[in-house]
Amino acid sequence: MPRPSAVRTDIAPAPASTPAPAREPRIGEGRARLRIEIEGVVQGVGFRPFVYRLAGRHELAGWVRNDARGVVVEIEGRPDAIGRFRNLLAAEAPARSQIFHLRMDWLPETGDTTFEILASDEVHPPTAPLLSDAATCPECLEDIGTPGNRRYRYPFTNCTNCGPRYSIVRSLPYDRPRTTMAGFPMCLDCRAEYENPLDRRFHAQPLACPGCGPRLTLWAADRAVLGTGEDALQGAASALRAGRIVAVKGLGGFQLLADACSEPAVQLLRRRKGRAEKPLAMMVRDLAQARSLCEVSPEAGKALLAPEAPILLLPRLERARIAASIAPGSPSLGLMLPTTPLHHLLLREMEGPLVATSGNLSEEPICIDEDDALGRLGGIADLFLVHDRPIARHVDDSVAWIFRGEPRLLRRARGFAPLPVASVEDLPVLLGVGGHLKNTVALGLRDRVFLSQHVGDLETPAALAAFERVIADLLAIYGARPVAVAHDLHPDYLSSQWALSSGIRPVAVQHHHAHLAACLAENLATGSALGVTWDGAGYGTDGTIWGGEFLVGSTADFARVARLRPFPLVGSDAAAREPRRAALGVLWELGGEGLLGDEALPPVRAFTAAERRILARTLGTKGFHPFTSSAGRLFDAVAALLGIRQRNGFEGQAAMELEWAVDESVREIYPLPLVETNRAGAPRWELDWRPMLSFLLEDLAREVPAARIAARFHNALAGGIVAVARVAGEPRVALSGGCFLNRRLATLAADELEKAGFEVLLHRHVPPGDGGIALGQVMVAAAALQRESGRRA
Repeated sequence: MPRPSAVRTDIAPAPASTPAPAREPRIGEGRARLRIEIEGVVQGVGFRPFVYRLAGRHELAGWVRNDARGVVVEIEGRPDAIGRFRNLLAAEAPARSQIFHLRMDWLPETGDTTFEILASDEVHPPTAPLLSDAATCPECLEDIGTPGNRRYRYPFTNCTNCGPRYSIVRSLPYDRPRTTMAGFPMCLDCRAEYENPLDRRFHAQPLACPGCGPRLTLWAADRAVLGTGEDALQGAASALRAGRIVAVKGLGGFQLLADACSEPAVQLLRRRKGRAEKPLAMMVRDLAQARSLCEVSPEAGKALLAPEAPILLLPRLERARIAASIAPGSPSLGLMLPTTPLHHLLLREMEGPLVATSGNLSEEPICIDEDDALGRLGGIADLFLVHDRPIARHVDDSVAWIFRGEPRLLRRARGFAPLPVASVEDLPVLLGVGGHLKNTVALGLRDRVFLSQHVGDLETPAALAAFERVIADLLAIYGARPVAVAHDLHPDYLSSQWALSSGIRPVAVQHHHAHLAACLAENLATGSALGVTWDGAGYGTDGTIWGGEFLVGSTADFARVARLRPFPLVGSDAAAREPRRAALGVLWELGGEGLLGDEALPPVRAFTAAERRILARTLGTKGFHPFTSSAGRLFDAVAALLGIRQRNGFEGQAAMELEWAVDESVREIYPLPLVETNRAGAPRWELDWRPMLSFLLEDLAREVPAARIAARFHNALAGGIVAVARVAGEPRVALSGGCFLNRRLATLAADELEKAGFEVLLHRHVPPGDGGIALGQVMVAAAALQRESGRRA
């Protein structure tokens, strides 16, 4: 009877060439041999021990090993047993695995009598997806909570089902010597677990215990050691209870923690970090604590408990007992469960939740090593809870919401990056470098696009350096040499400038076309659709600032069929920071200088009389201010007119607060007519917002509540989207761009489109905002290269 043998990791891998295929055996024949090549997320998830156990269960011989694309298995035995093995391979695969492709070939039998796990193939360039970091699994959580367990209260406990992956790997294949755990030799007990295919820690590369693994230390801001091990943990918890700020080295970088129930502690953190108003995320001890703060649907509970453990935006409860300044005015709170044993242990020492925000300065990437953290966070944190396991790359927390019954990403990072998105066609090796804000990077490789973690806004030298490291990482890990680099059309974006100076062939991609292509790509949609691509700004093919676009097209090309009526963008980029400027632009278009003197309007009062006179002269000067069709700036203008906000404390604040103001019971709608433009260079159709704004101003004069006005405005926009869809003639409509981070707009638009008979495509795995455009850039560039190749042929 064939049986599993000892694991062989010290021998040369099986040869790349295999014998000629044999015919498929008939049931009842003596023996057969089957080769199975598995592509997907199958490394670092316990797939080989799963295959080992499955082979033993069915009395099959052969071997399994990792290779460049995934896992290769050869099994030999009775044909009926091979059939059962084959059927169960996908059905019983480990929970964190994802199988993309299975290729099977029958081979001549070799007479194997044992089943072995062979060493990884290191000959060919890797293309197998690298697993993302995973939150602590229930089994490891039980280990750290069980007295007498050798990992009791050990902050770095993990197994094949959880723990660091992407944040510690230096190169592929994913083996311990290629991770930041290389400097921690395993003790005999850990080695025995590591080499036992029946143990859940078999080949868990970050495997460690208190005797041989990373250690915890608590530092003062001057690096003085205040405690190690359990003393460090207790010291940090005591400081948090006392209202102090603690910087904690997590999975993919540092986090700043504070007591979320202490108003002085939260205000102190805001003051030191320079984050006056932007909502702060919280880490809660468990699902029960989450339910004491927010409405947690079954779908939300499942997402919170998932290995990805994102920050989840959830409806807040009125009874939630937290500091008032956590998320001022927001109807939602951002909650996450602990992501590591260290976080679990800290939360067990606290009565309530902790603020858990990125360990960085504004507009910079998070710190990943102690020296950097002391230098950049020394003025924020009182104490530093650190450890000696290096972090290979920064990976921030992911952010998601539950929309239409499923989690959808708003920021893609820990737990998801660098997992790929499938492509319906094979791609050349292509690099997409994203935009300037909320930057991410993408690598197209065969039938996958690998997406990096969130990099952020490329506003500082530190952010640009992080962007360059992410590119170098992706290319090095997969041994990739891009044939082209896709970049935004905007010449001033630092990502575009990097692409143009990279020495790689550049392919410029219009911003909103990239949004449309990204939505099509992640929905595996071929052919064309109407792309409703609404955001703050994107450089248009005509050199103007787009942002309220309706594009009919595919990944290959597009036509701009409609837009929001343009208006002057007072102060250009300054208008994104000051909604009052956008308001002056729409008022000028609506009524000229007369409306700029109406001091009953909040944005008019926000300027002095002298400032208004100067701005009126510049608005009357042709070409002084750029024009924009931006939906994002139209939201800002309305927020300013309603007196909600004249200056933003953070990006998108005015538009967010306008959404929060909506009375969802209101069904009335402002007029937003669709008109033909008949202007050279303009799309055929425009949504003319002037009648809408005229009615809005009348409502303001009649002191109609802002909640009703905000609702009528949102309802009008959704109606306008449907009106354009009716004339565009496309059965599918893709909603993309940062404006669809507005839940009210996204819900209304999707619902009304479906009622009108359209198929609606929405984002799930990549953000609808600029965090998703790198994917679209790769797809557009691939289509352009294919078109060029066809012309040459």
